[in-house]
Amino acid sequence: MPDPRFDGSGVALVTPFDADGVNARVLAEMVEWHIGEGTDALIVCGSTGEAAAMSVPEQGVAVRAAVAAAAGRVPVIAGCGGSDTAVVRALARGAAKVGADALLLSAPPYNRPSRAGLIAHFRAVMDAGDLPVIIYNVPGRAAVDIPPDVVEELAEDTRVVGVKEASGNLSQVAELALRVGDRISLWSGNDDQVLPVMSLGGRGVISVLANVAPAATHRMARAYLDGDRETALDLQLHFLPLIGALFAESNPIPVKTAVKWLGFDVGELRLPLVAPAERTRERLIDALAESGLRPLT
Repeated sequence: MPDPRFDGSGVALVTPFDADGVNARVLAEMVEWHIGEGTDALIVCGSTGEAAAMSVPEQGVAVRAAVAAAAGRVPVIAGCGGSDTAVVRALARGAAKVGADALLLSAPPYNRPSRAGLIAHFRAVMDAGDLPVIIYNVPGRAAVDIPPDVVEELAEDTRVVGVKEASGNLSQVAELALRVGDRISLWSGNDDQVLPVMSLGGRGVISVLANVAPAATHRMARAYLDGDRETALDLQLHFLPLIGALFAESNPIPVKTAVKWLGFDVGELRLPLVAPAERTRERLIDALAESGLRPLT
């Protein structure tokens, strides 16, 4: 049966930086706010967290800071991605050492591994971390799709507890639900597809939107799980303009700008990402206000 510990809204956290690297103080402030707002799980060092521009030690700092701040109140899921399996194994070992509750494993970007290569990579990383694992399918970034039959084979290992599906392909999500939905959980990896994925048996979302609207994103997922489809639909549709603005440029450019607008001192984006175009920023600020959100300070 699917593991309920990660049901609901998991936030794909942005990473706050300062001149010295990861700003652990601000990260702890963000964690505290998210817990107060009802976020169900914290995902650190994913795509939204700019992990691709962070060193292995920096990612360790971020995971350690999130674990300490969460203090067992909500699960902390550590993103482990990269093109070199040896480096990803080191990330997994480090996350386990500092107390992460689970790992989020994406396909190696750029390499374009075969089916056998994907399975070998994931198994090697799982063995290094020996934690519950969520497979992350994001072909738009990894340049390789993780097909349902690969997930089905990986799910023979009981450490695999779910899949974050960000392919945008609902037919693929349906096939996943058919093959493994009775054993592991499915989460939407796209904020504009939370309800479609949950209608196919999904257990929630790993969300960019939740960085700025955590209470509403939690409420959307929880309402659907509790059978209140009308409330869930209202929230999904209400936030569509903001979701569009959050992806008007490459993630996490707009969302990190929005988190700073809320009042968190998250610092600057790391190259090769740069600040959004002014028209993107204006669209984003308008969408935040029209969604009913306001700066926290």
